[in-house]
Amino acid sequence: MKRSRYVLIIVLVFLVLGVVTVASFLLSSLSRSPSVPARAYLDIPLAGEIVEWASPTWIDALILGRTPLSVHDIWWNLRKARGDRRVRSVLLRLNLLLCDWAKVNEIREAVIDFRRSGKQVYAYIEEAPDFDKEYFLATACDRIILHPLGWLGVNGLGGSAPFLKGTLDKLGIQAEVEHVEEFKTAYNMFTEKGYTPSHRLMMESILGDLFETYVGTVAEAREKSEEEVRAWIDKGFFHADEALRAGLVDDLMFEDEALRLVAEASGADRRIRHEDYARIKPESLGLNRGRKVALIYAMGTILGGESLNDGMIGSRTLGRRLRRAREDQNTAAVILRVDSPGGSAVASDSIWREVALTKKVKPVVVSMSDVAGSGGYWISMGAHRIVAQPQTLTGSIGVLFGKFNLKGLYETLGVRSERIVFGKHADLFSSFRSFTLEERAAVKKQILWIYDRFLTKAAEGRDTTKEDVDRIGRGRVWTGRQAHGLGLVDEMGGLSRAIELAKELAGISAYQDVRLDVWPRKTSVWGSLFGRREAVMKTAPGPRFFKALSELEALLPGDRVLSLMPPIPSFR
Repeated sequence: MKRSRYVLIIVLVFLVLGVVTVASFLLSSLSRSPSVPARAYLDIPLAGEIVEWASPTWIDALILGRTPLSVHDIWWNLRKARGDRRVRSVLLRLNLLLCDWAKVNEIREAVIDFRRSGKQVYAYIEEAPDFDKEYFLATACDRIILHPLGWLGVNGLGGSAPFLKGTLDKLGIQAEVEHVEEFKTAYNMFTEKGYTPSHRLMMESILGDLFETYVGTVAEAREKSEEEVRAWIDKGFFHADEALRAGLVDDLMFEDEALRLVAEASGADRRIRHEDYARIKPESLGLNRGRKVALIYAMGTILGGESLNDGMIGSRTLGRRLRRAREDQNTAAVILRVDSPGGSAVASDSIWREVALTKKVKPVVVSMSDVAGSGGYWISMGAHRIVAQPQTLTGSIGVLFGKFNLKGLYETLGVRSERIVFGKHADLFSSFRSFTLEERAAVKKQILWIYDRFLTKAAEGRDTTKEDVDRIGRGRVWTGRQAHGLGLVDEMGGLSRAIELAKELAGISAYQDVRLDVWPRKTSVWGSLFGRREAVMKTAPGPRFFKALSELEALLPGDRVLSLMPPIPSFR
């Protein structure tokens, strides 16, 4: 028996050593800076989920053989390639994207900026039955190429929101929610059987504004009238020949023909993959040098404590990063990149406090991504400047509080309870009973008080009055373009514009480069496999609506006041 045990131990030791040896070889090859051919085109496959920022894990590198797509890496690659004489052109391989319109516009702006160098960008599409966001991005390219048997769907924006009250009624579950005010609809899916008038008004306004931006941008890029673009959308679907005749695309080619076109047009006979080029340090190209500017990413739902791995912003973690940037004498300015629907009001206020303290010492600029509403707006409103994309969803200045009452379900299942309390409201959060009228009144008073604090701080941050903020607040979500007109944000633009503003506020010449100090830190693949690292804020995969739905359910035990946006469907 002992001999068998020793043999097993020896086998396990050799197995571990083998795995470590193979991992070391693979990791060392992944960590080396790749060589870039003298005449190359940058090949960027855009498909699936695109997050704001991502650090590769050992699973990504060793098992999947790739790193997650992020706006940060795409932005940097296009910025590097713009001045890299070895990179002659860019090929975007477009497929279905799992992100929202503001991230797509961020990439679109980076493509346009790259083209200012005189180099060309080609978009290649095989087939795209539901492709409005992706086609919006493609129109930033010099040429759009479609597979000869491909078809293109540009059928407009739309989405359906489920309402679960009927289901909950059948299960004996009641969502008891108090909110401020009529547009604060984060839990309407649990409390209503359809859109309320305010909810419908808000959703139609958001969708209508996104649609107008889409139509206007595509019309300008394709040199068509808006009426022509609307006619495309009403037709909806085009097979390859129709798409070419209508002017939606420029060429019909197989992939090998498209690659030959790229090579002949730009003199690029070799390719460099996006994930390989991302390992080229910008400093090697003369970029990312100069005075330091902190770029701090805030992604996910806001909660107290430390950040988690599942897309949660911990107030303590984010506050610590802001504090480090504030106390670092070499950091000239701070950019807070926000992609958050909000969360805990108290945690949001703690982060706001760190932003306010930092603002007293050095410039703070907020750059908004897909969503920066409710608590996401709370942490943004104290900055010197706020920059948003036209398609950003922001505002949602409001508060809510609630719990699930499961008494009916318990009775159906034969579960009974007996109440013992010391204190009249000791079991206020219990799922075995409803709020009393007195408790509802107390809850409403509490969230109205917090809403008043929200209004006060928003008014101070935006240099306006509480009354004006309340008029455009009341829980209402606005697009970035609408928010700009209302004074909730200062400018339209993305990360590049935020950097320009940070330089301007810090007294740095527009012609000088800056060095971005990015938080969370990029972690090496070796470190992610064997080392201890800080929790990474990564967006969970899947459509945002269903991710938000799971977060709503998790946040409703009734133990905190929330400043949270409604889970808006991902309009395609």
